[in-house]
Amino acid sequence: MKNKLFYVVFFVIMILAFSSCEKEDDNEPSSGNSTNGKTTAVFNPDVTYGTMTDQDGNVYKTVTIGTQTWMAENLRTTKYNDGTNIPNVIDDNKWGALKTGAYCNYNNTTSTNTIATYGRLYNWYAVNTGKLAPDGWHVPTDADWKELTDYLGGENVAGGKLKETGTTHWNSPNTGATNETGFTALPGGYRSAYLGGTFNYVSDDGYWWSTAHYSASFAGARRINFSVSNFSRDKYFKFMGYTVRCIRD
Repeated sequence: MKNKLFYVVFFVIMILAFSSCEKEDDNEPSSGNSTNGKTTAVFNPDVTYGTMTDQDGNVYKTVTIGTQTWMAENLRTTKYNDGTNIPNVIDDNKWGALKTGAYCNYNNTTSTNTIATYGRLYNWYAVNTGKLAPDGWHVPTDADWKELTDYLGGENVAGGKLKETGTTHWNSPNTGATNETGFTALPGGYRSAYLGGTFNYVSDDGYWWSTAHYSASFAGARRINFSVSNFSRDKYFKFMGYTVRCIRD
């Protein structure tokens, strides 16, 4: 009798432990790398997500939208796909003077949970190496972004369909946010080179690089703001620090 009771208790404990692990993993795609924190992003529970792993061992959710498969989280690798370290430039003046690839964390945070949620910020020179995305993936071209935007009905409404819902991370009113795509766009802000290297607009804006090159100083990126539903396209200084989403080859 005692043996039977022992096995029943053991079986129940194992079920609870397994369920707990599964629940954590569902909201913690970075769990494959123990150096990363737990994302607080609010994903769409009605969307089926896949996963992919970068060269640092970070595990991300992925989502298929139309014929494209995108990362559903912002990139946070510290290495290029050839294993080379990407410089983490903390000093403001050095960041502003860069003409080579680099990354930083918003406000140079060391919070692993914040990094897991918002990803890291990269200048366009890191994008332009062609080695930032994991193997089998690439930083989106302007045409990739346009295909996504067109599929969602155009720039005026695409932003709302991409944004994480609610005001956990976006400022109120987070206009038009449905996250019906599962893309879960977050307002990671940016790092500029003005006044040395200023961080701005986390919770207000999300910026994502494209590979588009316009001139010696300008490259292409996309922007979503908390107060509108649109997904705007523009050119920005290459020294800016923006977030990155990758798309499958």
